[in-house]
Amino acid sequence: MSAEVDALTVVNQLRDLAADPLNRRAIVEDQGCLPGLILFLDHPNPQVVYSALLAVRYLAECRANREKMKAELGMMLSLQNVMQKSTSPGETKLLASEIYEILQSAGKEEAEQAEAAAASCRRKAQFFLGSNNKRAKTVVLHIDGLDDSTRRSLCEEALLKIRGVISFTFQMAVKRCVVRIRSDLKAEALGTAINSTKVMKAQQVVKTEDGEELVVPFQEDSQVLVEENTDIPDYLPEEESPSQEQDKAVTRVGSITDGMGWLSTAANFLSRSFYW
Repeated sequence: MSAEVDALTVVNQLRDLAADPLNRRAIVEDQGCLPGLILFLDHPNPQVVYSALLAVRYLAECRANREKMKAELGMMLSLQNVMQKSTSPGETKLLASEIYEILQSAGKEEAEQAEAAAASCRRKAQFFLGSNNKRAKTVVLHIDGLDDSTRRSLCEEALLKIRGVISFTFQMAVKRCVVRIRSDLKAEALGTAINSTKVMKAQQVVKTEDGEELVVPFQEDSQVLVEENTDIPDYLPEEESPSQEQDKAVTRVGSITDGMGWLSTAANFLSRSFYW
């Protein structure tokens, strides 16, 4: 296995572990994982960079992590480099910018943090916080037919082809997918892409003024032209991807020790792969 595939495997595993809120403090406190993610931000493979950004974005969801992440050597500079690099895909730049803004605002007045925390609680089912970024928005989808890892992979492939999709996460237990997209991308494009699999059908989850959730189907005649994303390379084939067996890749609630054991393996890999 090449060093590049090793890097992609490790960063994808860290991304999946960071998706579990129970793992986020431990990953940031680990002496090797956060510096390793920062090094991955300068990797020549754009998929490694993008996956590392997703992991960092997950970690930044934990407010207690933000000060340490901001102060970590090279973090802010590496994010700036991704934002300014001419070869970075648009969605990668946007994700790096969003993380930079979150970390840059860390340490502000407690009143602002309390207000943001209250807003976060109201939207805790969403993957991404921070609707202050007007260039991006969050869409929650309920997907009929999202029953197993095979369907999940089909859904991933469909979403990754859409230009304007920044990132997404799955809530398999409730058949939902939370997608972060550019503000100029219509939600109908997501529905069209998922419906094109022929085995799944997407509906949008919206909230009323009273906070109640409504599942709204996309209109049958609302097919929109989906602009394909060619900037970001494909994910690894499912048989090579560490996200194939989700229960093993992402630590289950109440089973954090398994994930922490893997962190030691990841830290050892990073130590062997980079020179400080």
